[in-house]
Parts: sequence; structure tokens; C-alpha cells
Amino acid sequence: MVRDLALRINQDYRGKDPLLISVLNGSFIFSADLIRQLDFDPQISFTKLASYQGTSSTGNVDELIGLNQETEGRHILILEDIVDTGNTLEKLVGMLKKKKAASIETVALLFKSQVYKKDIPVKYYGKDIPNKFVVGYGLDYNERGRSLDEIYQIGER
Repeated sequence: MVRDLALRINQDYRGKDPLLISVLNGSFIFSADLIRQLDFDPQISFTKLASYQGTSSTGNVDELIGLNQETEGRHILILEDIVDTGNTLEKLVGMLKKKKAASIETVALLFKSQVYKKDIPVKYYGKDIPNKFVVGYGLDYNERGRSLDEIYQIGER
């Protein structure tokens, strides 16, 4: 899945020198694996936004760690572990547009298209999944489960 995403990005961004912005905490494993598959040497920066408490979105997006890279005129690839409601993505894209990025695209490991209601396209994603809560490979439940080497759905009781 990550390799397939990297192949598409390699083709689309050849010669463009994009800036990758990894959204912490969930995307750190995905970002590390993806960047090693790219055939160019991009800059990478990190931001930390939070919108979840337990298994539910709060509806608010808090910026916990801001961007520290210049984005004006840059091609930006936002690296997300999962895109579901799109609230975090909407907030980050809005911030980047204000900073005059040349282009902004999203790269998500997982995409929940059933619940995504935003107008921002998710150009690159590894897998479209149902609206179930998942953990592993960087994704967490209350900061646990990130270290699992595969992705698991949390069971319902």
C-alpha cells in the first residue's frame, strides 16, 4: 500500500521538490515508511493537530505544534494516517492557503469516504475503509496501540 502511494508520488512530483508535512502523532510510522520509498530527497516538517478524544471527534481542531517551515510557493504534501471527518485536514489546508503554498495535496494511509464531507480532495490514499475505529501502525486509541505492526479494528461491545 505504501509502496503504491510512493510510486504515484514519485511520478507526479518528479522535479518539483515538495515539502512533506506529517501530521503527528498518528502519521509518524506511515511518514517514515513513505519517505524511504520516494526516489527524491524531500524536506519534511511536522505539525500536531488534535480533534479526537477516545473514539469520537470533538468537532474542534487544536493546533498543538505549529509548522516551522516556509511554505510560500512550495508544493505541499500533507501526510495523514487517516482521513475521516476531514476537520483536521480542513484546518491545515486553510492554514497553508493563508501561507500561499503553490499546491496542496493530501496523502493518507486510510480514508473513510463514507463520513468525509469536505470539499478538499484526498488525491492519494492507500485504502478506503468503513467508518470503524482502527488502531495500529501509528493509529491509536487514547495514545495506545500505535506500536502494533498491523492495523486492527476495535471490537464493539
